[in-house]
Amino acid sequence: MLRSLLLLLSRQSWLRRWMETSPAADRLTSRFIAGSTLERELAVCTRLQAEGILATLDHLGESVTSLEDAAAARDDYLAALDRLDALHLPATVSVKLTQLGLDFSEDACRANVERLVERAHAMNSRVEIDMESSEYVDRTLRLVSALHARYASVRAVIQSYLYRSESDIEALCRQGIPVRLCKGAYREPPDVAFPKKKDVDANYVRLMIQLLDRGTCPALATHDVQMLRRAITHVRERNIAPDRFEFQMLYGVGRDLQRRLVAEGFRIRLYVPYGNAWYPYFMRRLAERPANVLFLARNLLKN
Repeated sequence: MLRSLLLLLSRQSWLRRWMETSPAADRLTSRFIAGSTLERELAVCTRLQAEGILATLDHLGESVTSLEDAAAARDDYLAALDRLDALHLPATVSVKLTQLGLDFSEDACRANVERLVERAHAMNSRVEIDMESSEYVDRTLRLVSALHARYASVRAVIQSYLYRSESDIEALCRQGIPVRLCKGAYREPPDVAFPKKKDVDANYVRLMIQLLDRGTCPALATHDVQMLRRAITHVRERNIAPDRFEFQMLYGVGRDLQRRLVAEGFRIRLYVPYGNAWYPYFMRRLAERPANVLFLARNLLKN
């Protein structure tokens, strides 16, 4: 019930406008969002690197209203890649295709993403192509496949709550395309996605094992301790080297757990968002885990 309410609120444009212009925004979001500027983002990434933790940068924003806005988002990411290169930070960038113009032109979107992938390739990095709602899956995977064939510097994201994900992973593994596996954070109809959490979780484990056994540089995005233990047991049983995969988590969530995994020798990459258009992302993070709502409420009541 709470998850459904938060997802509903995440789509309310009037509430988004009010929240993103609120003077209290920093206090509200600092747990999960690095800040509004690239420099604040880079400061977080530098600190994480000192702790042995990698990062992927997400310049917040989705569903732009014009191709001009999409070009501006592309340029923001190019600037981020330039700064990462100058600072020798081993980070990737994560992009949403709607932010880069997919709703207006698939060709224009591909041109924008290709600029980023070309730059990432030159600096031995990678662009992680975030997955959005189910209506975008085919177009997203089509673009990922084309860019991988030319540059091999992309990673696709697959969501375990979709019925189609097993066949999508099979196709990506055949092409040698790296995959980040997550559960999924969009509201989907029951004919498209598993409606029950236990089925989403069971599918995640199946797909996780498939990626560990057959995938190329897979990333397992989860904070679920049981799933992490299952993954660790599997890689130890199969003698899979820690540098053949990575765990990915959200900035600000499960920090003690992240440190423990680093101490055990595993590679961890945090999804670190920044920028002013933070509201939809922030609300989906709250919806994913009720404990996040409780944490936020406790910290707001402290002051």
